[in-house]
Amino acid sequence: MYCSGWWFLSVVILDCFDYLLIRADASAQIGMGHVMRCLALAQVWQTHQGRSLLVMANSVPPLEPRLHSEGIKFIYLTAQPGSLEDSRETIAIAHQFRASWIVVDGYQFNAEYQKQLKEAGLKVLFFDDYGHCDHYYADLILNQNIGAEESLYCNRENQTKLLLGSDYTLLRKEFLEWQIWPREIKPIATNILVTLGGGDPDNVTLKVLQALATLPNSSRSPLNQEILDIKIVVGSNNPHFQQLDAFCQDLNLSIKLLQNVTNMPELMAGADLAIAAGGSTNWELAFMGLPSLVITIADNQKAIAAELDRQGVIINLGWHQEVTIEKISLVLRELIGDRPRREGMSQKGRDLVDGNGAMRVVSEMVNMLA
Repeated sequence: MYCSGWWFLSVVILDCFDYLLIRADASAQIGMGHVMRCLALAQVWQTHQGRSLLVMANSVPPLEPRLHSEGIKFIYLTAQPGSLEDSRETIAIAHQFRASWIVVDGYQFNAEYQKQLKEAGLKVLFFDDYGHCDHYYADLILNQNIGAEESLYCNRENQTKLLLGSDYTLLRKEFLEWQIWPREIKPIATNILVTLGGGDPDNVTLKVLQALATLPNSSRSPLNQEILDIKIVVGSNNPHFQQLDAFCQDLNLSIKLLQNVTNMPELMAGADLAIAAGGSTNWELAFMGLPSLVITIADNQKAIAAELDRQGVIINLGWHQEVTIEKISLVLRELIGDRPRREGMSQKGRDLVDGNGAMRVVSEMVNMLA
């Protein structure tokens, strides 16, 4: 179900066997989002006969089977992330593997890091979600967020090109199989998916579980005789798994706690409603047309969640430390029975993200190699 534009791309890079080098990190603190959205680029690159290499500053063993399955090589650095030594090691690896491009994703990477890569003669794509650098030397700046503006990147080189907005939203290939799938919006939303990020160091998931536990016993619940079916997705880096598991065992609910899932699109397709963290997951939820309540767990998510809420794509519950169990429960009770609102949220999400963002980005990269 890929769009016809993929044929043009395949013709362009059919004989390209150089590496796409990705410099990104993952951990319990920063989650998996940076690596996972870069994976979408790697998949497109490799589909058209390229090869990919992920360079990380620290070992993430649960991620390794996924990288092996995708045919992506990985190397761990010894340097402090974002440091001068980091850039030197990365440059050396890029030259060793004859990398055509370096993709850099992470808030630890600054203007000097970009400059070092460019002075080494490398093509650089730099992820930037909110204009966190004082200058930009990269060939391409990618900000896939809604409301991304050129004014964030006034201090850039003349040759730097901007790829801004949801047209460039990166989705992994497993989501694209659902590109023309029709979602049914049920009168009562009984299937609920909870996904609060790969690490969730502040255990926001527990707060959401506590809110869900109040629903069947509420006199204002729209459920009537309907039974909730809840799936909780946690990452391999979640330090609270045992506590969450114990809490779930004590609940009189149909609930499953899932770890290291590989079928997220199927889980989203089977849900009627999601409770999620801000970040890259929001674009996946929008693409799947899944109405969502969003809790922001990082400062850079606040503006994006506010804009998605303003456009009616999500309901923004706010900053995780300020969101109460009572607020989560109240909004859930309202949305579970509000079919028209969920229909509108679903359609607006699917209108926003069409699934072809990774192809568009790789096309830009390939054109710069010509």
